[in-house]
Amino acid sequence: MSGLFSGTSLERPVTCERCNKPLADCRCTPATKESPPQVPPKDQPARVRRERRRGKVVTVVGGLDPGSTDLSALLKGFKARHGAGGTVLADGFELQGDHREAVIEALRAMGYPAKAAGG
Repeated sequence: MSGLFSGTSLERPVTCERCNKPLADCRCTPATKESPPQVPPKDQPARVRRERRRGKVVTVVGGLDPGSTDLSALLKGFKARHGAGGTVLADGFELQGDHREAVIEALRAMGYPAKAAGG
């Protein structure tokens, strides 16, 4: 197996990212070598709240797993459905305007246990 700087005096074997052993000696399970396990929607408790920013109301959805959920595609669907702008956050997304009830209903239809948060 070729490694980094193959054919030179600096040649090093390719190593596992988790245990730093050469791939031939690595005993990590295949699930840990690849991406983390996918979390189904029923195990991602989405919390939908309203926030006021610069005098405007925005709908913020949090509690979603970014590794298991395609947040940008989910946001794109909501933006098209509600005719509003928005952005992706670390654990969810933000949608311009007060769409809390409609977003909760849509998330529940997709299988997420969504709840209203805040006032």
